[in-house]
Amino acid sequence: MKALVYNGSRDVSVDEVPDARLERPTDVLVRITTTNICGSDLHMYEGRTELEPGKILGHENLGVVTEAGSGVERIAVGDRVCLPFNIACGFCRNCESGMPSYCLTANPDPEMAGAAYGFVGMGPYSGGQAEYLRVPFADYNCLRLPEDAEDKEDDYVMVADVFPTGWHATRLAGLRPGESCVVYGAGPVGLMAAYSALLQGASQVMVVDRHPDRLRLVEEMGAIPVDDSKGDPVEQVHNLTEGRRADCGCECVGYHAHDHLGTEHPEMTMNKLVESVKFTGGIGVVGAFLPSDPGASDEMAQNGRIPFEMGTFWFQGQRIGTGQAPVKVYNRQLRDLIHHDRAKPSFIVSHDLPLEDAPDAYRHFDKREDGWTKVVLKPGRS
Repeated sequence: MKALVYNGSRDVSVDEVPDARLERPTDVLVRITTTNICGSDLHMYEGRTELEPGKILGHENLGVVTEAGSGVERIAVGDRVCLPFNIACGFCRNCESGMPSYCLTANPDPEMAGAAYGFVGMGPYSGGQAEYLRVPFADYNCLRLPEDAEDKEDDYVMVADVFPTGWHATRLAGLRPGESCVVYGAGPVGLMAAYSALLQGASQVMVVDRHPDRLRLVEEMGAIPVDDSKGDPVEQVHNLTEGRRADCGCECVGYHAHDHLGTEHPEMTMNKLVESVKFTGGIGVVGAFLPSDPGASDEMAQNGRIPFEMGTFWFQGQRIGTGQAPVKVYNRQLRDLIHHDRAKPSFIVSHDLPLEDAPDAYRHFDKREDGWTKVVLKPGRS
């Protein structure tokens, strides 16, 4: 089969690789019809992780079940399914506690909790930027889609990661209807966090970024764009809230945060959020912060550490929630919002491309070129 393979820093290619196949009775095989490039894929693409060459990338996947193991009872051949990026067993202590993103079974590394498709440190599983994908623990991990799945494929594929991750950011922040929310980062996850806040009844949603194409999407969805290249975003948020600050905030950038001049500051968005959110306010952090960053410019950042304004944070009585989204907690509800036309997350999609175009798409997306907001790949489509 064809698949997008990581060869090294900024080097990916579509190659012929061994076919995905069933390995356990609880597996299914899915023919991938839609798969996305995620900002987290760019961390690996840029060589900023310890990902081994030869890995097939892709953790935002949707497709049709073509084969099912003898132990699969709920999912059948022919089902259209969306796959959470978290691979989870459904029966361990963490899964039963509602935290499948930290499954204790799926990752064979005894020092790790949590597994994912095509991701560094998250188990041996191949990604779905390929023609076929093996899905373990299929009865638990497959989200069956309704009859409009083929027509709304670009919407439903967002339920694999970015939509529930954006939603999770608002839940970690403790957003309540009628409150204000500031989101740092207008990439796909940040846009979905802002969109989720609006869907949940936020009175005022502000999104900090500097890319004109992304800020246009912020405005189109009904949120307030805050261009940090035109002034201190903290001051702009204070002015927009008449000095009260936002009730809560979402961090959707991660350790690759940089200022408008291009200088990287991994601590920047975290510290700006502390200043942008009110005393006793909540902050939800879904941007990736990893234990190591081989490409960082200083030893502290290379070891996953940042200088954080702990004193101000503590003095203001704020709280922070962090971590990967437990997609299974949200995906059925978000699927149903799409099915009943209450949500259309595909508004962030800028490019629908065949799998063969993936290497070029990675290059454009990595450069944050204007108009490259969210890339959807279609294996099998020319």
